[in-house]
Amino acid sequence: MSEQSWSNNKQEVDPLASLIPDWSDPEDEEEEFRSDFFQGIAGRRQKAAVLLMTIWGVVIALHLVSWGFWLVLSITGICAVYLLCVALEKADDPPQLLSEAELATAPKVSLLVAAKNEEVVIGRLVKQLCHLDYPRDRYEIWAIDDHSNDQTPHILDQLAQTYPQLHVFHRGPGAGGGKSGALNQVLPQTQGDIIAVFDADATVSPNMLRRVVPLFGQDNIGAVQMRKTIANPSVNFWTKSQYTEMALDSYFQQQRIAMGGIGELRGNGQFVRRKALATCGGWNEETITDDLDLTIRLHLAKWDIGFCLFPTVSEEGVTRLPSLWHQRSRWAEGGYQRYLDYWRFFMSHRLNFTKTMDLSVFVLMQYLLPTAAIPDIVMVILRQDFPILSPLSALMLLMVAQGMIRGLCRIKPHLSPVETILSSLRQTVRGMVYMTHWFVVIPATTARMAVRPKRLKWVKTVHQGTVEEGLEAS
Repeated sequence: MSEQSWSNNKQEVDPLASLIPDWSDPEDEEEEFRSDFFQGIAGRRQKAAVLLMTIWGVVIALHLVSWGFWLVLSITGICAVYLLCVALEKADDPPQLLSEAELATAPKVSLLVAAKNEEVVIGRLVKQLCHLDYPRDRYEIWAIDDHSNDQTPHILDQLAQTYPQLHVFHRGPGAGGGKSGALNQVLPQTQGDIIAVFDADATVSPNMLRRVVPLFGQDNIGAVQMRKTIANPSVNFWTKSQYTEMALDSYFQQQRIAMGGIGELRGNGQFVRRKALATCGGWNEETITDDLDLTIRLHLAKWDIGFCLFPTVSEEGVTRLPSLWHQRSRWAEGGYQRYLDYWRFFMSHRLNFTKTMDLSVFVLMQYLLPTAAIPDIVMVILRQDFPILSPLSALMLLMVAQGMIRGLCRIKPHLSPVETILSSLRQTVRGMVYMTHWFVVIPATTARMAVRPKRLKWVKTVHQGTVEEGLEAS
């Protein structure tokens, strides 16, 4: 692999300005973009309100016109054809592990961990990162303490005395931007050609870098996401279901990428080429989900995102319904934010046809359909109508079920075929029940965003340090 593939570019670029360099008058276009229906949090609220009213209006209109059902059926057919193509696509084969000879010229990697009050788990992750099977002079670790008030700063300072590749950065009180602000603040001090981000509760395998780095051998790859898995799946229904949910996500990640669609970052275990990060303007400090926002900006900037099935990065699954609700509400709002923020870029055809089609189908299935189910039910009750969105709903359920089964089978190479299928079927039944929570989370989040968006602040899940060893082979 050539050194050019790992080109180092530390240029700082504004997240919005970076997306419009090839327009005729960038300054005028940027000003127009900011002033025309893009006003940060306030602008998002207005756009969310318009979106909500549009969804309700369209669904009601479909019930009132004679050809509404046929239109829904036509849209379902188009989506079904695309999703069938996605399902039939052959996932990319994983690259070879970096050889000992290649390690000598391997790219430098900077591993970033932003932590706030993570005394229970931060020490474990840092020690794992300091013992990776990768040349010590080719990677560094940056632990960012975001003004923690527990033992996190002390633990990190003690570890820094033991591990020379560990750098600790302490943010002062009042430092803004949340996790994105912490990452942006330390980025200029890093030396890596590839920047990786981990949550404090992550657990990783020693051969992680030797597996992930080869994926950057293609010049068009701007980022790579490791497959996430749950570290405590046996605790209860919620953690077991999250394990299945992660398998579903990894399946669609692989299939969409193989199709030429949208690969997505998931925050924990994300690797980004420095050059790509620079062209996108770093991490957006005006969003509550930095990974989802960066995903869209990378694709708009003509970069692709790869996916690493093995090894995995594990994290703690939330064990209580209230915690799950808060976490998924934040994810749902972050997902919406990126579409509300960058809708004009989508309309200007900055994505190619395949990515545009992929984006449209999955936005429809993941976000619009659950919200549209509410007015659909209302009209069914008021008019004694047939649910007009039932074809789309049936397609979505079928898509999720087959994705779960295939995703679970794909990550269980140590079981026999019969054991794999039976186990996957059991987990899929439970996972389908669990996934119904999105039909509540998405409409509730959409409605709340139209009235009162979340404040931009550091929001984290409380970690207990629970890890079950030997879950998956690497």
